[in-house]
Amino acid sequence: MINCIIVDNKSDAEQLKSLVARCPALNLVGKFNNPSDALNHLANQNGTDLAFIDFNTAGQTGFDRINKLDNPPSIIAISSDGKFAYKAFDYDCIDYLIKPVTHSRFFRAVDKTIRLSSRSGPAISHDKEIFVRKDTALLKMNVKDIAYVEALENYIILNTTDRKFTLHFTMKGIETQLPSDLFLRIHRSFIVNKQLIKTIDESSIKLDLGTNLKTIPIGKSFRSVILNDICVMNK
Repeated sequence: MINCIIVDNKSDAEQLKSLVARCPALNLVGKFNNPSDALNHLANQNGTDLAFIDFNTAGQTGFDRINKLDNPPSIIAISSDGKFAYKAFDYDCIDYLIKPVTHSRFFRAVDKTIRLSSRSGPAISHDKEIFVRKDTALLKMNVKDIAYVEALENYIILNTTDRKFTLHFTMKGIETQLPSDLFLRIHRSFIVNKQLIKTIDESSIKLDLGTNLKTIPIGKSFRSVILNDICVMNK
């Protein structure tokens, strides 16, 4: 079951609500006409998986604020025309719906969401070799050699113990491509190699990079995920 919210003006939100009600895979947990109310809900509830958001209602500021949450939901963007489609790509939206939203188009977007969320197994094995661009050359590296990934506006930085590579990619995109048994998202801006974790405290972890320890912050909404992912032995 996918928990979802709707952020749209009052009349259009009702139409979306009726479409959600006709989809057994969706569970509506909130309907908002004000993006600030939606943001407060998302900031205080960890169980929202998907948000249907109207660009005209939320505005670019609303999208910016939602994407800055520690654990933002997947987004299906909605608008009365196609002028925000490129911007929706920047926000890594799953799909872009143009009003009036038809039954068939809505369900295509939901089906796409389900397919993306139900991917089983790692997309890349530990020993998989990939090529990343460094200046004008392509360098070969092993996925398991990635120490951590850091978000930098519209780019990501792949960090090994001694090198870094800047790529035009999104955090959500790279997260789906890395094996989940080896890598862990601990912050909206950081994914780490679990094999390199040295210590975990209340607000940060330390990665053993060989010559030094790298301190990386833990997002508040990610702490429970981290503790559920590791084996903790108490006295």
